[in-house]
Amino acid sequence: MSTTSLPTPDHAAELRGAMLAAGFTADGLLDLLGAPAYAALARSETVPALRATRGGGDGPLATLVRLFLLQQPVPYVHAASAMPVEAALADGWLRREGDEVHATVDVRPYGGPDGEDWFIVSDLGCAVGGAGGIGSREEGVVLGVGGASTTLAGITVRTPVGSALDVGTGSGIQALHATRHATRVTATDVNPRALGFTRLTLALSGAPEAELLTGSLFEPVGGATYDLIVSNPPFVISPGARLTYRDGGMGGDDLCRTLVQEAGARLNPGGYAQFLGNWQHVEGEDWHDRLRAWVPRGCDAWIIQRDVQDVTQYAELWLRDAGDHRTDPAEYARRYEDWLDEFEARKTRSVGFGWITLRRSDAAEPSIVIEEWPHTVEQPLGEAVLAHFARQDYLREHDDAALLEAHFTLVEEVVQEQVGPPGAEDPEHVVLRQNRGMRRATKVDTVGAGFAGVCDGSLSAGRILDAIAQLMQEDPVVLRDRTPEAIRLLVEQGFLEPVARPGQ
Repeated sequence: MSTTSLPTPDHAAELRGAMLAAGFTADGLLDLLGAPAYAALARSETVPALRATRGGGDGPLATLVRLFLLQQPVPYVHAASAMPVEAALADGWLRREGDEVHATVDVRPYGGPDGEDWFIVSDLGCAVGGAGGIGSREEGVVLGVGGASTTLAGITVRTPVGSALDVGTGSGIQALHATRHATRVTATDVNPRALGFTRLTLALSGAPEAELLTGSLFEPVGGATYDLIVSNPPFVISPGARLTYRDGGMGGDDLCRTLVQEAGARLNPGGYAQFLGNWQHVEGEDWHDRLRAWVPRGCDAWIIQRDVQDVTQYAELWLRDAGDHRTDPAEYARRYEDWLDEFEARKTRSVGFGWITLRRSDAAEPSIVIEEWPHTVEQPLGEAVLAHFARQDYLREHDDAALLEAHFTLVEEVVQEQVGPPGAEDPEHVVLRQNRGMRRATKVDTVGAGFAGVCDGSLSAGRILDAIAQLMQEDPVVLRDRTPEAIRLLVEQGFLEPVARPGQ
């Protein structure tokens, strides 16, 4: 594990002030670099940004970009015009070699959800857009901003809470977000170096301090419970634990399973736990059943599989992540064989990736929804997560008879599409499509389309069905018997919203 010492946050407030004054922010980067070079950074391509800052002379913003984001040495005099350079040297943010200074850490401007100017601090070259990309094979390396971390931040429920826990905090991105709406934030990591980076991220972002604890999973917090638990864990299913930031050190998907199963006892009533994870698709086993067995007692769950890769794709992805494709071909082949041997031994045919959300409800009949949704969604989704569980509560409390007495409205952003050959008198089928949130689409029959189209809250579901039955010359009793299942699905997926009536 890396033993390189980290900067101290003693003068972080002064450094932050200088960075903001220079425009070293997410918006400032876009203005300086232009859209193509800025987008290239997200692909870990730095040449366009190097060209853009080279042409920008020795202005403070260009200096900070080249120093902290692109990890290029800059003249001492240029650094002195951009920041309190002696304080940065004393605290260890910079090191000096002759007339030049070098950054010791990677600092990336990061825009908060409400326009906050934050900074994520990580190892050199390990932020998205860092000079070397993520391809580091040093065991204790700490990464910066990546797609997984921003995805988790986007799906997390953001209601005000008393306590929040970030398990496996890394460079502190989830903990930083939690400081906006949690009175007390705790962050843990098995890698003490990661906790040091979290402290720097919070300090340089001007955020409150967090409780930082060393250890694996929930071991550091003992019996403490929380209103919100989040984790972007080292979920990679790999042969061994080479890289602390990604390899959990347990066999197969046991780390993700353990994290999920143990979270229930750490949640306060009504609390949420939200994770990213990988899971095995094992020969002869339904992956839905595998994940259902992970859900702890007393918790509702919403698990969404976003992607599936066969074992060869998966192995190649993570071999590239570690930079193994740039090693000796024989060594690469040996490591590739190790991955395939591991999967073969576990009868793993593919690996799923997705989102896991638990809610501590202590319901007699927990709601467990496990689905596959690989399509485009609209982030952030925290409100959509809250709405999902509210709908599950509603459906749990309303049987079919109660649904027929209820009033509904069609969600505002839903549109109807008729699918069929051009010129046909009747469509082959009708699709209801959401333009927000999960952006779901679902087929409905003529009755379902007609029902959804007239749901404005004024009539009960039963009365609408009676009118449709009369129009279609069907038996209203039969229609009432067969339609509640379709209504339930439209409510569950967020196409219909229940309307509270006076006295309810």
